[in-house]
Amino acid sequence: MSPATKELLQKVRMMVPPMLEKFHKGMLGRVAVIGGSENYTGAPYFSAMASARLGADLSHVICTPPAANVIKTYSPNLMVHPLMRENPYHATPSTLATPVIAMLAHLHSLVIGPGLGRDDLMQDTVAEVISAARERKIPLVLDADALWLVQRRPELVKGYKECVLTPNVVEFGRLAQAVGLDTEGDTGKEGCKALANALGGVMVVRKGGVDWISDGTDERTITSEGEGGRKRSGGQGDTLTGSIGTLLAWRNMYLDKSWDTEGNMGREETLMLAAFGGSAITRECSRLAFIERGRSLQASDLTDKVPVAFETLIGEKEESKL
Repeated sequence: MSPATKELLQKVRMMVPPMLEKFHKGMLGRVAVIGGSENYTGAPYFSAMASARLGADLSHVICTPPAANVIKTYSPNLMVHPLMRENPYHATPSTLATPVIAMLAHLHSLVIGPGLGRDDLMQDTVAEVISAARERKIPLVLDADALWLVQRRPELVKGYKECVLTPNVVEFGRLAQAVGLDTEGDTGKEGCKALANALGGVMVVRKGGVDWISDGTDERTITSEGEGGRKRSGGQGDTLTGSIGTLLAWRNMYLDKSWDTEGNMGREETLMLAAFGGSAITRECSRLAFIERGRSLQASDLTDKVPVAFETLIGEKEESKL
């Protein structure tokens, strides 16, 4: 582990709230995942379970009724809300978004995209929710088909500095093209900075052999280069989104000084650290799962490694392996 990585993880540790007797249910993280449709039920489950396994008190999935019936059978630990609808369903996106928006007051962070799909009604409903979340300053993590939405409507997130985008290389290229960037051959440091700048300072996590993380500034452009597994099975990015979601919830507590916090880190630095922490944990999960499973590795194998990765890289203050 490089000195730079060690220093970043120590800072991430500062955002992890202690488990104090004064805290009640929900204070250590209320995270929701919007996604899950007729054809995609695994992704929102993996994201929400990563959030829960990392330590969020309450982990929600907001999805379509067919997806809800399936996801509820995966785990009784998740709260599943069948509020989303796909075409053909005769309701406006605004009407469908209303009960989801009503939940925002009870959430610390919102993950959008895992298993969302590209159905027009789903996409337009999510656009309404993103706008409402932005008005309420709810931290967002956008992945998968939420990035498809951003590609078509970048104004939804442009300039919103409580937003983390987690594109893979292909998604990164599409986003860059959508905002008029030529990043051909540069999806690393400079390309990541350029995309973040073009989107007005959102935090971009460009996933790959190493993960580049940037909000467009030199000060907050870093790499997450921990060793990962060599099996590229689908769904591993869902562990990333759920992990970032929980870290963003803890970031809220840190910024609110809900305990005797260390340091004096601001909103921009702690957003970067939440993105970095999620990346580091996911890469460690992948490494551990690959050692155990090899080429048979599946996304579910990462879920079981989230607590181990946290303890290894960050841990409780008195138990950290750093």
